Amino acid sequence: MATPIFRYHIVLKIICFLFLALWVYAATSKLLIYQEFEIQLSKSPFASNYSTLLVWMIPLTEYILAGLFLFPKYILSALYLSFSMMVLFTIYILGVLNFSNAIPCACGGVITTLSWNEHLLFNILFIGLAILGILLFKKQNTIDS
Repeated sequence: MATPIFRYHIVLKIICFLFLALWVYAATSKLLIYQEFEIQLSKSPFASNYSTLLVWMIPLTEYILAGLFLFPKYILSALYLSFSMMVLFTIYILGVLNFSNAIPCACGGVITTLSWNEHLLFNILFIGLAILGILLFKKQNTIDS
C-alpha cells in the first residue's frame, strides 16, 4: 500500500507535468502561427495597444513557467505563477465574453477549437489543478518535516 507522501508526490508530479506540457504547447503553438497570433492580439479589445509586446511576452512567459517546473526548488513558485496566469487568462475570457462585441481568439493549437465556454472550463480546471498542486506541495513538505 502506498504511503500518503508517495501518493501526494505522484499526484503533484502529474500536475507539474500537465502544466509543463500546457505551457510548452501553448507557447510553441503561438510562435508557430506568429503572424496570426499577432493579428488576433491586435484585434483584442483589451490587448490591442500592447499586441506588439504581448506577441513575444506571452510565449516567453509560458516557456519560463515551463522551465520552472524542471527544478524542484522552483515548483511552488511555478504553481503560484501558473495559477496567476490561468486566473489572468480566465479574467480576460470573462471580459471578452461580457464586454466585447468582437471575440478574437489569440490562443494556439487545439485550444483554438474550443468554444469560449469550453475554454473557460479548461482554464478553471487548470486553476483547480494549480490550487491542488500548491496544497499537495505544502502537505508533502509538512509530512517531510
